[in-house]
Amino acid sequence: MTSGSGLPDPHGRQAGSCGGEVVPPDRRCVVRYDTKSMPIDPSAAVAPTARVDPDARIGPQTVIGDFSIVERDVAIGAFCRLEPYVWVKRWTSMGDHNQISACTVLGTDPLDKGFTGERSYLRIGNSNRIREHYTISRGTAPESETVIGDGNYIMTAGHIAHNCRIGDQTVIASCSLVAGHVEVEDQAFISGGVCIHQYSRIGRLAMIGGMIRVNSDVPPYFLYGGYKVTPKGINLVGLKRAGFSAEDIAAIKRAYRLLYRSGLHLEEALRRIEAEVGTEHALHLVRFVRASKRGICRLESGAAYRYSE
Repeated sequence: MTSGSGLPDPHGRQAGSCGGEVVPPDRRCVVRYDTKSMPIDPSAAVAPTARVDPDARIGPQTVIGDFSIVERDVAIGAFCRLEPYVWVKRWTSMGDHNQISACTVLGTDPLDKGFTGERSYLRIGNSNRIREHYTISRGTAPESETVIGDGNYIMTAGHIAHNCRIGDQTVIASCSLVAGHVEVEDQAFISGGVCIHQYSRIGRLAMIGGMIRVNSDVPPYFLYGGYKVTPKGINLVGLKRAGFSAEDIAAIKRAYRLLYRSGLHLEEALRRIEAEVGTEHALHLVRFVRASKRGICRLESGAAYRYSE
């Protein structure tokens, strides 16, 4: 058997079929996946034991594994792969080239007592890998959303809660828990067993060590350790891997020293970073700190720095 694209169908189904049901020609996509196109592209491969709602939209060359469930009002892009026992719940959408491993549940109702059941969303971008036994919730408030960007590697046995915003090319290692309304900027690295308090923010290219409690904002570009998140220096390896020049890295090191090692009041440290460093990345650091509502983490234990006018 071949699919509508001329490729062999791994389940031996007729072209344009879905779990044994033949899809009429007027319901088939003839071009690249689009969220407004007809439900199931003829080149998609749906296992006979999977259950895909007729109102779900499945893009070209996507594979839906055995015993997976795709509910109504779900949109899955092209070249995605859902391993067995994946459950994609209502009002979830994802782009192209996503790989979802076994026993993952996407778009769960939020773990929030204030949730009353209205429509909200989980939106996932392109080229993400989400490994086994993972759950990601949709938003709590009506029409709100949880957003996962592009190119993220999300490892096993963890949870991303309602209304989080995860950037691009992040790593979230196994058994980490990300509470509601957390924001994670691009290329951040969250090690295994990390617990992140609701409304916290993780800056770009921050590297958080394993088994850490995060209950304040974590500025970008730095390395963090300790039981309660504590800055330990700059994320040198991450910066080099991201293509930062020696001059960029030296500027970030200077900004780190002014922020954490100078003994200056927070606002004075930020003004000196602006005046004495002033690079693109240093200014991003300053903006991140000034936008903090929870306060940023600091060297010693105790209350975080707080920005005030």
